[in-house]
Amino acid sequence: MNRSLDKQQNLDSGWRYEPETGFYDEMLQESGQIRGHWRGLTTSLLGLRDGEFRERWKEGQRLIHDHGITYNVYGDPQSTDRPWPLDPLPLVMDPNEWKSIEAAVAQRAQLLNTILADIYGPQRLVAEKLLPAELVYPNPGYLRPCRGLSVPGGTHLHLYSADLARAPNGRWWFLADRTQAPSGAGYALENRLVCSRVLPDVFKNSNVQRLAGFFQAYRETLASLAPGKRDNPRVVLLTPGPYNETYFEHAFLARYLGYTLVEGGDLTVRDNHVYLKTLGGLLPVDVIVRRQDSGFCDPLELRSDSMLGIPGLVQALRCGNVAIANALGSGVVESAAPSAFYPALCRQLLGEELKMPTVATWWCGQEGPLSYVASQLHNLVVKPVFPKPGDQPIFGARLTEAERRGLVSKMRANPGKYVAQEQVALSTVPVWEGGKVAPRHVVLRVFAVAHNGGYKVMPGGLSRVTPSLDNLVVSVQLGGGSKDTWVLGGKSDEQLTLLPPKSRRLAVSRATFDLPSRVADNLFWLGRYVERVEAVVRVTRSMLPRLTQESDPMQASGLQAGARILLHHGYIKGEGEALEKELLNLLYDGKKRGSLGYSIHLIHSVVWPMRDRISTDAWRILTRLDQQFSAEPPAPALRLSGALDLLNQTVITLAAFSGLALESMTRGEGWRFLDIGRRLERSLQMIEILRHGLATDPEVSRGELEAVLEIADSSLTYRSRYQTSLQTDLVLDLLLVDEANPRSIAFQLARLTEHVEQLPESKSLTRRPAEARVLLRLLTNVQLADVTELAAPAVMHAFLEKGGGDLRDLSELLTRTYFNHALASHRLSAP
Repeated sequence: MNRSLDKQQNLDSGWRYEPETGFYDEMLQESGQIRGHWRGLTTSLLGLRDGEFRERWKEGQRLIHDHGITYNVYGDPQSTDRPWPLDPLPLVMDPNEWKSIEAAVAQRAQLLNTILADIYGPQRLVAEKLLPAELVYPNPGYLRPCRGLSVPGGTHLHLYSADLARAPNGRWWFLADRTQAPSGAGYALENRLVCSRVLPDVFKNSNVQRLAGFFQAYRETLASLAPGKRDNPRVVLLTPGPYNETYFEHAFLARYLGYTLVEGGDLTVRDNHVYLKTLGGLLPVDVIVRRQDSGFCDPLELRSDSMLGIPGLVQALRCGNVAIANALGSGVVESAAPSAFYPALCRQLLGEELKMPTVATWWCGQEGPLSYVASQLHNLVVKPVFPKPGDQPIFGARLTEAERRGLVSKMRANPGKYVAQEQVALSTVPVWEGGKVAPRHVVLRVFAVAHNGGYKVMPGGLSRVTPSLDNLVVSVQLGGGSKDTWVLGGKSDEQLTLLPPKSRRLAVSRATFDLPSRVADNLFWLGRYVERVEAVVRVTRSMLPRLTQESDPMQASGLQAGARILLHHGYIKGEGEALEKELLNLLYDGKKRGSLGYSIHLIHSVVWPMRDRISTDAWRILTRLDQQFSAEPPAPALRLSGALDLLNQTVITLAAFSGLALESMTRGEGWRFLDIGRRLERSLQMIEILRHGLATDPEVSRGELEAVLEIADSSLTYRSRYQTSLQTDLVLDLLLVDEANPRSIAFQLARLTEHVEQLPESKSLTRRPAEARVLLRLLTNVQLADVTELAAPAVMHAFLEKGGGDLRDLSELLTRTYFNHALASHRLSAP
C-alpha cells in the first residue's frame, strides 16, 4: 500500500511525503494516517504560510554557520571542517514508547559496566567460558596495564551511547554500543538549540522534554569522581586536537560544562599527580574527561608511538591521584561480537532478561554460528571483529555468488576475526531536502550517564539519517545527516540550570591563571596574524586608486612605495605593467600561498583550536572575515572597484575585532598575550612600512610620505599638526616616536613594556627577565632617537633594521619562556 501525507489538503507541494513501502515509517502509519505523537508538529508545519518554513530554515543554516558547528572530514584534500548537516525536521518520539527505550538503554549500560568490571578485575566470565577469551585478550581495546586499577565507585562506564534501529515490525533493536569515548551528545544539544530557534512556537507547544537535566547529571557525576570529593574539582576535557572528526563538539562541551579543553601536551605528571601546564605554573587536575582512545593516553605504558598522551598517566591512576571518564580500557566492549553473548550474560550478571534485543549476531569463531553465516550470507552483514579505521561493513546481498564464496573462504581461514549480523531494514523518517520532504533511513543514538548508582538517559538523542534511500550505512563522514530528537511529555514550566545549589556556591574569585601555554601561544599568534592581515589590506587599499593615476608623478611614487612593501613581504613578484593583475590575484586567489586568503586561513588555524575560548561574537567576526574572501569575485570589468570595496569592508571587520578585544575581553593573561602579539606585529609592520615605503634615495618624495601616512592611518593627525607641509622628520616623529599615536612604534613598545611587566616571569624574578631587557633597550632607543638625523635614508634604514631584529628576538624569547613549557620554571601553583 502506498502511504502519503493527505493530499486532499491544500498544501505547498513541498510537504507531500510518500515513504517507501517495506519499511516502518516514523511519521505515517500503514494506512497513511499521521501517528498521534507527530500530529502537533505536522499541524503546525502545515499551518505555516507558503514559503515560511524555507525562510525559517535559512535562519537555521545561518545559525549553524555563525556558531561554527562543523565536523571534520578525514582525507579531504580541500578542507577538513564542514558545516554540520542538520535536518530541520525533528524525529518525534512517543513518551510511553520512550520509557521502554530509556529502561533498555539504562540496563544495557549497567550490563556493560558490570562486564568491564569483570574484565579488568577477577575475569570470571572468561574463566567460566561465558565470554570467549578470543574476544578479550586479542582485542586492541583491552589494556593489560589497566587490569586491577581501582575506579571510583566501581564505575568504568561514565558515559555510554547506543545506536538503535527500528525494524519493519516496529520493534527497536540495539545496533551498536559506544563505550570508548562516546561522541554525539554535544551535537544533540546543538541540534536542539538550532531547532528550537527555527521552530520556537512549535517547540514550546509540543512540551518537548529538556536536555539540560542530563548534562546537569553528567557534571555531578564527574565532580563526584574527584579524589577526596573536593567541592570545586578541576576537570579538564582531553581532546586529540583540532583535526579530530568531532573537535567542534569537544570545544562546545568544554564551554557548556565549564571545563578546560586540553590536549595531551597541556598536561604533565609530576610525583604521580597530573598537572595542567599554565603560564602561572602547574595546576593540579582532579578529573579528566577523555575524548581520545584509551591506547593513546600514555606512551609509557600503552601505545609507545602515541604523540597525544601524557607520560605517567597510568601510574597516577594507580596511585588514586586522578580519575578518568570513561575509564581507560572501556573500549574493549565496543566490538559487535560480544553482543552475541549478552542475553546469557544479562541473566548471569543482572538476573534479568534483556529489555531490548541486539540485532541478531553470530561470532564466527564457533563452528555452529560460522556454518549458519556461510549458508545465510545473502541475508547478513559481515564485519571484522576488531575493525580498523576505514573498515566498512560488507552487505552479503550486494555480493555476487563468486564474491560470497571468496568471503566464506576468508572467514573459514580466520573464523575468529569475523562477526555477522542480521541486515535490518531501517525505518524511515521525513527529511527536508531541496525544498521538499523525502524519506530517509534513520538510526537513533541514545546517551546514558552514570548517576546515583544507576544510569540516567538523555530524553532525546542524536538521530542520524542516510544520504539516500538506497543506502543503509548511517555516517556523517559518508554524506549522512542528523536530526534533533523530540521526546514529548515534558513539563511546560520545567526550569533547569547548570549552576550549583546555593549550599555549594563558591567564593568570589578573579583568578585568571589557568591559561594553558598552548592557548597563550595561539592567542599570541592570533594577534600577530590579525595585524599582519590588516597591514597588507591597508597597503593594498592605498595602491588601488593610484593604479589609475600613474601619470601623476606624486601618485606614481606612492604606488611604488606600496609595491616595495608588498614585494618585500612576498605578496607580489614585482612592479610594472603586471602590478594590477598581481594585486587582484592577491585578493581573489585564496589558494595561493602568500595571498590574503591564505593569511586569513592562518587566522583560522589558530582560532579553531581555541573554540572553547573564543566568544560567539569574536567567532562571528572572524567568520565574516573568512566569508569576505571566500565569495566569488566580481566580473573582470568590475574587479578593481570591487576590490576597493572588499578592502574597505575588511578594515571595518578588523576594527570590529579590535574593538571587541578592547571592550569585551577580561584583562587576564589571554587578553594580554593577544595584545602582545598585536603590538609586536604592528611594530614590525610599521618598521617595514617605513623601511620600504620611504626610498633609499637621497631625498624621500612627497608621494611616498603621503602613501606611508595613509597606510598608517595617520594622515588626519599629521595634517591637523602641519597642514600640507610634508617632511620626512615630521612623519618619523609621528610614526616612530610619538607615544600618543596608537599607530606609532613607540606606542606599541610602551604597551609591550606594560604587558611584559605583568607576566609571571617579571613578577617572580629579582632582576629583569631577558624579554623585559630587550624591550627596555628598544623603547629607550626610540625615545632618544633624533628624527632630524633619522631623516637621512641610510641612517633611518640602519636604525629600523636594528629595531626589527630586536623585535624578532623578543618574539623568540617570549616563545621559549611561555610557550615551550619544558624550558619554563617548574613551579607548582596552589589549586
